[in-house]
Amino acid sequence: MSGMDCYTCRHNEAFGTLPPRELIAADRHWRVAHAFDAALPGWLILVPLRHAESIADLTDDEAAALGTWQVRLSRALHAVTGCTKTYVVQFAEKEGFAHVHFHVVPRMPDLPADHRGPRVFAYLNAPGDHRVTAPAQDLLAAALRAHLTPADPDPATPG
Repeated sequence: MSGMDCYTCRHNEAFGTLPPRELIAADRHWRVAHAFDAALPGWLILVPLRHAESIADLTDDEAAALGTWQVRLSRALHAVTGCTKTYVVQFAEKEGFAHVHFHVVPRMPDLPADHRGPRVFAYLNAPGDHRVTAPAQDLLAAALRAHLTPADPDPATPG
């Protein structure tokens, strides 16, 4: 798959011009974005900067940073949204989205029982009028960024 066929690669290639919601945080391996089509505030997507289509394709350095990112994002989501836990999910099966990515989803205390666990995906692919708006995503991005202390002294500088 070429970068132009991959939604994530196209966004990674525009790294320096991404809005806050598409570049909440990053290091030399990973970028954090808010899901563009979610009805649940704080639904984050963690993507590697390099194209990979399965977890097995990740380098050891990418894999080591992955675990740290999942914990850091979970802590930041708890601080910003008040979620009681986070769900972390990876499929990368949808057409145009084969680039491996991890959903880091805040599980709110009042989340209805019929939307817990895998059923939380009812909040993804939401109709436009139910989605978290771009301005709201940008506000969340700023709040999350304030809770993410640098863990990697070599920040992302994709070129």
